[in-house]
Amino acid sequence: MKNTKNKIGLIFILLFTVSVNAEYRLGVDYVMVSNPMPVKQDGVVEVMESFWYGCNACYSFESSINAWADSQADDVKLTKMPITWGGIHQLHAALYYTIESLKLDPSTHAAVFVTIHKEGNFLQSPKAIKEFLEKFGVAPELTEQYLNSFTVKQKVNRGIKYARQLKIDGVPTMIVDGKYVVKSKGSFGDMLKVVDHVVELVETRVAEIKAAQAADVCEKAS
Repeated sequence: MKNTKNKIGLIFILLFTVSVNAEYRLGVDYVMVSNPMPVKQDGVVEVMESFWYGCNACYSFESSINAWADSQADDVKLTKMPITWGGIHQLHAALYYTIESLKLDPSTHAAVFVTIHKEGNFLQSPKAIKEFLEKFGVAPELTEQYLNSFTVKQKVNRGIKYARQLKIDGVPTMIVDGKYVVKSKGSFGDMLKVVDHVVELVETRVAEIKAAQAADVCEKAS
């Protein structure tokens, strides 16, 4: 009887998976990379946004992605990875990681977008960045120390590696579970619907594995 119930549960999960897969298609709405990023196997689905402060679309997307993140359950976590294509991107990535390392208020990131896109200050040099962060109470010497720190440089270099590994050629781009890449198509709402689908797909596959493992244990115990 227990085995029958376990099999019924597995069939339900598989049918649910088919319904999930029917809405969006792998290779059309999202792609799976051959060389994924490492992610923690802790039951939490990691959703990462690759972005650039200087990107107008990323600026427009900021409120949508943050609202989306706030609406998620505890088993979905949003992280961000600044793109690192060229010199200006790497400088802005260093700024992002400096803000994070200094544990400044998250609103500082929004202020970076505003100063670039509304005030015309593109923050194209370390000097400009030091002057900008000074408005938030950070001494220029401290900003310089963090911008040039081993930790920040290591994170920028890691970003360069992952951008190549994931073949990111535009931003904003979303990466789910380190291996599913969702690029911007249509509206931001459409993009986030695809992200929701892929998150659900990952969660369903985790449930399948757990159910299969539980069924195997029950079968061995009977």
